[in-house]
Amino acid sequence: MKNMMNMMKQAQQMKKRMDAMQAELKTMEMDGTAGGDLVTVRVNGENEVLRVSIDPKAADDIETLEDLVTVATNDALSKIKNHVSEEMKKVTGGMNLPF
Repeated sequence: MKNMMNMMKQAQQMKKRMDAMQAELKTMEMDGTAGGDLVTVRVNGENEVLRVSIDPKAADDIETLEDLVTVATNDALSKIKNHVSEEMKKVTGGMNLPF
């Protein structure tokens, strides 16, 4: 019975840490870049694009510019995903839980 109480207490603590992490995600922002910083894309922890910055030098070739925006966006989203994954490992103590 004592073991079950400890498990319940640990589960409640984990839930509190996860709730705090989810709140942090709403305010987290990451930049992704491409083309030697010709294009920078900022996204938040909810995978929303907040800003796209384009150096005027990149506007000469539309097809290349489109590719750079895509790469920068994917870079920013990847950074967010990796950060969330690392934070989840901290919260769950390394347990591989499906979320």
